[in-house]
Amino acid sequence: MRHTWTLIGLLAGLCLIGANTAELIPVTTETARSGWMLYLLAFPIALAGLVWMGWAWTAMVCVIYGTVGLALDLATITSILGGQGELGALFLFSSMSGVVNVLLILFGGRAFFCSFQETVLPISRPPSPPSPSSSARL
Repeated sequence: MRHTWTLIGLLAGLCLIGANTAELIPVTTETARSGWMLYLLAFPIALAGLVWMGWAWTAMVCVIYGTVGLALDLATITSILGGQGELGALFLFSSMSGVVNVLLILFGGRAFFCSFQETVLPISRPPSPPSPSSSARL
């Protein structure tokens, strides 16, 4: 699959951003915090492992994950700007995550569509020409 290392790098970037924003997100219960940690850290790591295996469908899963992440980032940024509060670290990390999610959508979609153009079977070599001393030249 094309763009394998690009997708893995973008997913690693989302893990780093998610690790920094996990303690900034206000949650009420420990179960909610565990759910956010699962979404922000475990899913990208598992998805990077599947991308590394080279399955073409994982590129589309990257697009879906990036789309959901971008929607959450836009909602977070909108709520911060609508509250007229301080533009703190959560705004910065949500903006960075939004940019990485857009790149994940673009490269994931490109990798998915390019996977249809690649051949599954190896291309065979053309036959060797007959040697000058063989009887096939008669």
